[in-house]
Amino acid sequence: MGRLGTITKRTFLVGSAAVAGGIAFGLYKLATPQENPLEEGLLENAATFNPWILIDSEKITLITPHGDKGQGVTSMQAALLAEELDVEFGQFETSFGQPSAAYWNTAMADEGVPFMATDKSFKADAMRDVMGGVMKLMGMQGTGGSTSTPDSYEKLRIAGAMARETLKLTASKKFKTPLDQLKTKNAAVIFPGGKIVKYTELAVDAAQIAPVQDVQLRDPSEWRLVGRPMKRVDIVEKSTGTLKYGIDQTMKDMVYATVKVNPRQGGGIKRYDASTAETMRGVKKILPVTNGVAVIASNTWYAIQAAEEIEFEWEPAPYPAEQKDHWAEISKSFVEEKLDSEWRNDGDVEQALSAREVISREYRSPYVAHAPLEPLNVLIRVSAEKVEIWSGHQMPRMLQKIVAKVTGHNADQVTFHNLYMGGSFGHRLEMEHLKLAAEIANQMRGVPIKLTYSREEDFAHDFPRHIAMGRGKGTVKDGKVEAIDLEIAAPSVINSQMGRAGLSIPGPDAQIAAGAWNNPYQFPNYRMRAYRVDELAPVSSWRSVGAAGAGFIFDSFLDELIHEAGADPMAERIRLMGDKTSRTVLETVAEMCSWNTKLGATKLGENKGRGVAFVESFGVPVAEVVEVTNTEDGLKIDKVWIACDVGRIIDPVNFENLVQGGVIFGLGHAMNCEITYSDGMAEQSNYDSHDGMRMSQCPEIFVKGLENGSKVRGIGEPPVPPAAPALANAIFAATGKRLREMPFNKHIDFV
Repeated sequence: MGRLGTITKRTFLVGSAAVAGGIAFGLYKLATPQENPLEEGLLENAATFNPWILIDSEKITLITPHGDKGQGVTSMQAALLAEELDVEFGQFETSFGQPSAAYWNTAMADEGVPFMATDKSFKADAMRDVMGGVMKLMGMQGTGGSTSTPDSYEKLRIAGAMARETLKLTASKKFKTPLDQLKTKNAAVIFPGGKIVKYTELAVDAAQIAPVQDVQLRDPSEWRLVGRPMKRVDIVEKSTGTLKYGIDQTMKDMVYATVKVNPRQGGGIKRYDASTAETMRGVKKILPVTNGVAVIASNTWYAIQAAEEIEFEWEPAPYPAEQKDHWAEISKSFVEEKLDSEWRNDGDVEQALSAREVISREYRSPYVAHAPLEPLNVLIRVSAEKVEIWSGHQMPRMLQKIVAKVTGHNADQVTFHNLYMGGSFGHRLEMEHLKLAAEIANQMRGVPIKLTYSREEDFAHDFPRHIAMGRGKGTVKDGKVEAIDLEIAAPSVINSQMGRAGLSIPGPDAQIAAGAWNNPYQFPNYRMRAYRVDELAPVSSWRSVGAAGAGFIFDSFLDELIHEAGADPMAERIRLMGDKTSRTVLETVAEMCSWNTKLGATKLGENKGRGVAFVESFGVPVAEVVEVTNTEDGLKIDKVWIACDVGRIIDPVNFENLVQGGVIFGLGHAMNCEITYSDGMAEQSNYDSHDGMRMSQCPEIFVKGLENGSKVRGIGEPPVPPAAPALANAIFAATGKRLREMPFNKHIDFV
């Protein structure tokens, strides 16, 4: 560990402990359970046992507070609750519930500490505990960072078991039957002799007794749901087009709005002329909002059409206007005063580099838009007493505070109805569209406002994945990788994103080089330094955050060193891997694709090649092999094999789909996508200029999920980072061309 890395970690440890100590009023505060939000306004015929389960005389409702962006977390949460509650799919309803501190995310602590996931030391675990306490005291409810499953895995099973045992105790008391003679099945208590009493029939009586706290979780061998294929709770509605997303919400007397805001992100407005737009069909009002205007009309199309007719004179961007200047700013940031942290300093890199020929390379990872299919939208109504919001969002409690600040209410006066989201990839972590919706509704109190962004406005005001540059130096010796000296420079995504939310996060930003500093390889000599570039265009968390760029940089450079050493790409990675679970992942993907480490990846036939990559993100080791063919018309991606270890797979079907989707997402963006700036504005405004992978280009994808890890992890993001380097490495194997910059279509054609 280098001196700066030691200093930054110590600063983080002391600072976080101080924060925790300042928030907590003693250890008792951490041990105190959060209030159950379901108890407020509880009906006489209903019982709640904890914040996740509500049973009345008519139905069973399971609260699934993690937002569903298409990744299936509603079904995952419901399954964990239902497993111990002894109810089946079809016997309950689900609800996202109201925002509450009771739904604080226990798993976010792991990503909040500067330690590798494989670090099980006392210091690392102690800091995870400290950060967990901070998250609880802040009531940090959130969906992101692939934390939904690890956050839910244990506490939702406990919640289900608590309700089950309380219902059994209720039945025992009511019918004077020994508790140990009662069983549960199919949402009912089963008595000796076969008598059945439904949970709904016990709700009134169950409300009168304290929930059972001391419960025993069932052994996995007894599970009915978890670990088996499930029919997701939303599958019928999604298949029939009847599921309501945020964009589908309507309300009586609602008016429609859209916005036109300075396309130079954060720039102001000098003047505008809306005289033509004001006379257009359906237009009701044109209102000022921060850095732009809102058009209110009788439908969304009228509002968008009118907005296009407004003439604006915008102020300049508060960042470099041209893309080349963004790269120039990053290029000159590899200096001591910009050093964010030295994350690794293993062995003696300087000695190794001085002893033999040094291999030097540079890599680039561009800005990339989130671009989910459902554009940003909010339905909002503001009155003197309260604010009501209908939308899909990943940070509901933070949303309440930010909207309340705009409207002048208290946060507890903001009611938020979370809805299914048509994708996000980090897009719906942001708050700017909610602020604008609140500004509009605050000027039209009492009137429901439906704000919808046009696709072009959505692109223009996306906060993209951060831009990054990597510079590597390395040496090889005796057919092996001997030393790596890797530097990565990028703006801080955490500083940019949290700054817009009014928060300041001290310490180094681990996401600048995530996927590089936290890889579990054991190189003889390895130094990894991250440099924080002064903020350029505002950026945000994008699916897998730092690992998407830094993982490409790190693994691409490793592959080049392995080639220079004359070693087999798979065999050398396996040899270097220092973590047993991760090594098994690499060995598994090699077995899946029958990679012969003696013949090598290139012995597949003329114009064919395979590339392998390994990246760990969010504690999940993932290895991926891509096979390509170089044709006369361009490069064709034939097959992909991917292995990953999440500790426990909740639903194998959903798991496979998420992994396959992550591969397609990662490959498509590596092939085709970037955001570039000209005159301070994003040049890409729709899918025609930010094109994902086409169906005709999609390869066969073979997935293997492993369960050797010591912790349960999420899988929404980890399949993305290895896709780009695996494809680049395969292209080299097939063509001899090294691609060190995304998107690859700048240098090669795809078919």
